[in-house]
Amino acid sequence: MHHVRMALLAAAGMSLALSGCKQGPVAEGAGNEAEAPANAASATDHSDPVTSAMSAAPASIAGDATIVQAAADGKMTTLREGKNGWTCMPDSPTTPGPDPMCMDANAAKWAQAWMTKAEPPANTVGVMYMMEGGTDASNTDPYATGPAEAKDWIHTGPHIMIVGSKEVLAGYPTGAKPDTSAPYVMWAGTPYAHLMVPVPGSAQ
Repeated sequence: MHHVRMALLAAAGMSLALSGCKQGPVAEGAGNEAEAPANAASATDHSDPVTSAMSAAPASIAGDATIVQAAADGKMTTLREGKNGWTCMPDSPTTPGPDPMCMDANAAKWAQAWMTKAEPPANTVGVMYMMEGGTDASNTDPYATGPAEAKDWIHTGPHIMIVGSKEVLAGYPTGAKPDTSAPYVMWAGTPYAHLMVPVPGSAQ
């Protein structure tokens, strides 16, 4: 979003990864891919892609959402057809911690623009849920695939992302090392800037 949490969307050729969204907000972690991130402890069985995908959002959303999964070659498989306009994806095994996500149709348009390096549609506000948390490579570079040398992954607790609105970003902090316990802007200064909003508790 991610997003790295949105690498799934890129690999799938749709739209999060996004970035990047578990239990209670967690400050920036000191881990790397080889270490368990601060938000790794999850009661969800992420080996089951449907269960994993549904853990990303409240049951009222995930219960009727379409569930898709991206293969390593980018091919997208629909695991379950939905009926509410939301799409959920399971945890990406390429990131250090669980990061399933659910997005509405507008967020999918925004993510498609991010994936193709196109301008996101104007005035098309979308929402992404990442109630299991997330792990991001960079808060400033939309296309980072891993932290810069000697830098850490950014670990976030449960959160939602508000995308597609420049106006909603006004007054929120930006920067490479965000305080993930409070709302902040990810990828500020780029067409893909979006608001990260921590939320308490778990999705289910």
